[in-house]
Amino acid sequence: MASTRRPTFRPSNQTGGTRGIPQSEGAGSPSSSIRDKAMDPVVISVERGVEDLGAREPEAKGGGRKKGKRTAKSGMGRDSAAKDRGQGTGRTTKGIKRGGGQGSGPDRKDNVLAFPEPRGRRLRRNIMLAACAAALVTIGIIAGAIWSPFLAVRTVTVTGTKLLTPDAVTAALEPVKGTPLPQVTTDHVNSLLKPLVQIRSVKTEAHPPSELVVHVTERVPVALVKQGADFLLVDVDGVQLAATKDPASVSLPVIDGGTTPAGRELFSAITAVLATLPPDVLSQMATASAKSVDSVELKLTSGKTVVWGNEADKELKAKVLAALLKKPQDPKNPVSIYDVSTPRQPFTR
Repeated sequence: MASTRRPTFRPSNQTGGTRGIPQSEGAGSPSSSIRDKAMDPVVISVERGVEDLGAREPEAKGGGRKKGKRTAKSGMGRDSAAKDRGQGTGRTTKGIKRGGGQGSGPDRKDNVLAFPEPRGRRLRRNIMLAACAAALVTIGIIAGAIWSPFLAVRTVTVTGTKLLTPDAVTAALEPVKGTPLPQVTTDHVNSLLKPLVQIRSVKTEAHPPSELVVHVTERVPVALVKQGADFLLVDVDGVQLAATKDPASVSLPVIDGGTTPAGRELFSAITAVLATLPPDVLSQMATASAKSVDSVELKLTSGKTVVWGNEADKELKAKVLAALLKKPQDPKNPVSIYDVSTPRQPFTR
């Protein structure tokens, strides 16, 4: 007789593999046996998925726990596949957590291709390096030449002196000896020769390894100024160049009192005229005087007079006077005055 007792369900134990799945107490009945066999794969799959999830949650770090719970809720197949990938490639999960971005894994450098440097860029770089090296070498050579004691001045050669002696100039330039030639400048030499008023300007040349050549341009004396018993040689600027007691020893005209402050203007007018005359004409002058800047007169050693006038057209006046002096003289009509105050219409009388 069939049993009228209603079947009751209970959860299976841990070893049965059917926790949470209802089963009939009548395990021996055919229907319950068939139902148990049909449900076994499903129950086992669920239990393994849930047990694996529970067992692996402590191993995950950071967001792995949340990800595991979300996967378990979304489905058994997706959770199992994700856990298998996480377990099999544990380094991938750590790489994502550390890098935080795509391609930040340790093998990214292996995927970068190294292209060769363009030839033009390499050539430009080599040229720049060579230029820098050449510049450094040049700077080193220049620095060595400037400070090298091998180029120190040992000999000073002086040219162009007439009023002065070369020894006087050499003695004034004694401080430059021992100085490297590249450091000796014209300004330095001028400052050393400034006490020698006879020198108007100088030019220097360096003759390595140790010779300094100094070309001197002296002032040109144009007149003698009587000062007491002496006669002073002066140039066009009134600079006193030398002194002598015998005016006949110097072929220059004599100016009386031209260096005083009161006669400075007249002195400048006279010396400007004398500085214009050629040397052969200047040597024939005995005296020079002026009552005003517009009435300059010259006296020749022959006793004849030159009426010059002012400083206007002084170069033309000098040429005309030189031509008149070279002109043959007529003994019947001797010339005593040469008037070049109007150089385009000169006359003699």
